Amino acid sequence: MAHRILTKQQLSENVFTAEVEAPLIARARRPGQFVIVSVSEDYGERIPLTIAGADPEKGTIRLIWQRVGKTTAEMADMPAGGQLASIAGPLGTPTHIERFGTVVCVGGGIGNAPLLPIVQALKDAGNTIISILGARTKELVILEGEFRALSDELVVVTDDGSYGRKALVTEPLEEVCRRSDKPDQAFVIGPAIMMKFCCDVTRRYTVPTQVSLNTIMVDGTGMCGGCRIEYDGQAKFVCVDGPEFDGHKVNFDLMMKRLAGYRNQERQAYENYRRHRCRIGLEPARGEQ
Repeated sequence: MAHRILTKQQLSENVFTAEVEAPLIARARRPGQFVIVSVSEDYGERIPLTIAGADPEKGTIRLIWQRVGKTTAEMADMPAGGQLASIAGPLGTPTHIERFGTVVCVGGGIGNAPLLPIVQALKDAGNTIISILGARTKELVILEGEFRALSDELVVVTDDGSYGRKALVTEPLEEVCRRSDKPDQAFVIGPAIMMKFCCDVTRRYTVPTQVSLNTIMVDGTGMCGGCRIEYDGQAKFVCVDGPEFDGHKVNFDLMMKRLAGYRNQERQAYENYRRHRCRIGLEPARGEQ
């Protein structure tokens, strides 16, 4: 069953969002879950993407992705009105939502996308929300307006100081954790290195911390083993056991090594795709068939 792209928008240089028809998923999905997307029935890979939002009445889900490899580049090139070959889901264990009290939510770059529905659910449950958003530069800050609308307090930081505070997210996180009324819970989603150092901060202040490790998923169904991590000394698979885990029990150093495993192949597939698109309609180069 194909899924029509109703609207599509570019959020930053390599980040895109789309509203896609998927009525069954829209009704069943819960925060923290993801889907498996296939662009074509005839070729290509299946990729896991977090559900960044849903409208059960319209029967749509919101997908946000970063153009990194071949398939995400293909999706970036698809227009509104185009169709994705298939979307399977919702998959993964939903986020545990309750009224914790005060919750600090930290997003880094594209990590803001899976964090947003969690913040929405936490707000709906009656929590006080402190959001910290980080990016390398102003142009890479995404979804700020939506976080601002849901947050009781919002801090934006950039590495180069081009917007908000010039700082890493760990700096305001530590300030929040140092308060006399420190947070009751933390949620952190972003690059593995960012999550590692955020967990170092919250561990010092004994603030329970959930992280989402969705970036390491490959197949998304537990068959490939590519998302294996060490969690509390045991092997876990992010796609079937997560994607969310207690951040204080994750071996981030091992995870970062595993994340690099397919980087060269991903880069090469993207370059091949770009070259192919650039040569559509041209005569083959000398030596090409």
